[in-house]
Amino acid sequence: MTGYDDRDGKIWMDGKLVDWRSANVHILTHALHYASSVFEGERLYEGKIFLSRKHSERLRKSGELLDMPIPYSVDEIEAAKQAVVEANGLTNAYVRAVAWRGAGEDMGVSSARNPVRMAVAAWEWGDYYGDAKFKGAKLDLAKWKRPSPETIPTAAKAAGLYMICTMSKHAAEAKGCSDAMFLDYRGYVAEATGANIFFVKDGEVHTPLPDAILNGLTRQTVIGMLQERGVKVHERHILPEELDGMEQCWLTGSAAEVTPVGQIADWNFEVGALTREIATSYEKLVRE
Repeated sequence: MTGYDDRDGKIWMDGKLVDWRSANVHILTHALHYASSVFEGERLYEGKIFLSRKHSERLRKSGELLDMPIPYSVDEIEAAKQAVVEANGLTNAYVRAVAWRGAGEDMGVSSARNPVRMAVAAWEWGDYYGDAKFKGAKLDLAKWKRPSPETIPTAAKAAGLYMICTMSKHAAEAKGCSDAMFLDYRGYVAEATGANIFFVKDGEVHTPLPDAILNGLTRQTVIGMLQERGVKVHERHILPEELDGMEQCWLTGSAAEVTPVGQIADWNFEVGALTREIATSYEKLVRE
């Protein structure tokens, strides 16, 4: 497979469609040096982006949280995504919208005089965890911890928050795992590197309170699905030792969708009936 910089197709960039290979930025782009970047990952199913507008709204909110107002309205972002999908002839794909501080008059920590730029790309992308969707993913326990919201805007989907995700996923893959699970700065169970996490015990569901992690749109969707089924959902702080009594586990995210987990470090889980039901129902929901 060719690199992501060497493909045919079109990418929307700063208000117009450009050739894929021409969608470049200058080496002194502020985001490259100081992580002044926010993004969204979305899935296109049968020609329709699931929760598209909510993603566009969150992109703008993330920009605000980073003191980086995005110069496009929600409607304009929606139109840009649609233009990319149509230009590339896609019906099932992954869509990436990204906004960042570009190159400009400032080249230090301050970047107020530099323009905020934006791009949207889309490509065909299969299951994020491969065959783990059927047999259950294997996760490592990350050595890094999710930071306090007093140290960084944890409610933003910001590039800088993913630095420890990349490091933790590399370490996990070196051990033969698909991903890693973080604890937060207090020692509570937090999330995986790019997905929220759920556990099942005695027919009830437990998931970390999103007070130091991103409250994912897929997470919110799945909680709603569970509540509609009459399944009790506990959003709470979960200590790692509590995993001893958990029976099932799954991950949620736009890329991950609903992916069962079979193992986290020394904890093992079954790919049980509720996990399979939610995964199947989610697959149906996103295509309605």
